[in-house]
This record gives sequence, C-alpha cells and structure tokens, in this order.
Amino acid sequence: MIHSLVEFLINFISQIGYFGIFIGMFLESTLVPLPSELIMIPAGMAAQQGLMNIYLVIFVGVLGNILGAVFSYYLAVFVGRKVLLRIGKYFFIKAETIIHIENFFKNHGPISIFLGRLLPGFRHFISLPAGIAKMDMRLFLIYTTAGSTIWDIVLTALGFFIGQNQELIEKNLHGIIAAVVLICVVILVGYVFYKKRITRHR
Repeated sequence: MIHSLVEFLINFISQIGYFGIFIGMFLESTLVPLPSELIMIPAGMAAQQGLMNIYLVIFVGVLGNILGAVFSYYLAVFVGRKVLLRIGKYFFIKAETIIHIENFFKNHGPISIFLGRLLPGFRHFISLPAGIAKMDMRLFLIYTTAGSTIWDIVLTALGFFIGQNQELIEKNLHGIIAAVVLICVVILVGYVFYKKRITRHR
C-alpha cells in the first residue's frame, strides 16, 4: 500500500509540475496543515528518475515557502491577534499554542523564525507571531529563507538519494526529523545560554 501511495505521489508531482510544487509549498507555509514531506520527497524521487530538475525543485519549493510565509505575515498584520486566536482552531491550531510561541517570539524573534521553519508542527504558523509583532521584514525574509532552504534540501535529497527504497525512506524519515529537532534544541539551548551571558556582562 505504501509503495502504491509513493508511486501515486511521484506521478502526481511530475504531472502537476513545478507550479504544483510551488502551490503546495505555498499552502504549507500558511495555516493549511499540508505536510511538506508529501511534496518534496516525491519531487526528489521524480528528479532522481529524470522527470524533474532537482535544483528547480528546491528553488520552487523554497520560493513557495517564502511567499506563503509572507502571506501569513501580512495576514497576521491586517487581521490581528484576536481574530487569529479565534480562527486558529479551524486549522487545528490551539490558541494556547499561538500564545506560547508569541511569548517566546517577543524575546527571541529571529531564532524563532529560523528554528520554526525546521520544526514540523510549527512551520505552518510561525509567521503569525512575526506579523503580530511586525518583525522587520528584512530579518523575517533572511531567517525564513535560511530555514526553508535547509528543510527543503533535506527532504528533496532524501527522495533523490534513497528514493528507490521506500522502506528505507520510511525508516530514515523519522530519524531525520528527530535529528533535525535535536539540532534545533541544541541551537536553542546554545542561543539562550549565549543571551544570558550577554545580559550578565551588560
């Protein structure tokens, strides 16, 4: 069944082409809970089979992420905090989750954007607190691009290099996600420690 699903996704991605990847990753960066794994991994497999260009796949995926994140940013700016807290439940986002991230974001905005783009479950709405806080757009774009590029390369490479072995992908995907989460935790701990040292020396 898994093999059939993967084959279907590869064929579907190759048929909808780069514009389809762009739309999918655009939506993935908004409130739509669309897993990027279902887009970029099959796209990497399609590239491995010569159906697509791997560099264009990554470029289009990242571009979709960036523009989707900018859309969410301005949605938060214009719609406002109260409305987002109300409508969040319709997109499987609890108000408490938004509040927790918002509180952390107030003190650690840039690192929140970068790590948020790498963490499944946070990627879909990390742009919202940035919009609410009206974060500097230049910094927002820099950290969004950095995080999105790393994540999209990881997923595309996973599909490209071990795309012929779906069982291997299944086994490695969870491990890779766990490794990314662990790396994010290490970066976060180092960042918090660094911030504390800077604060003490002031």
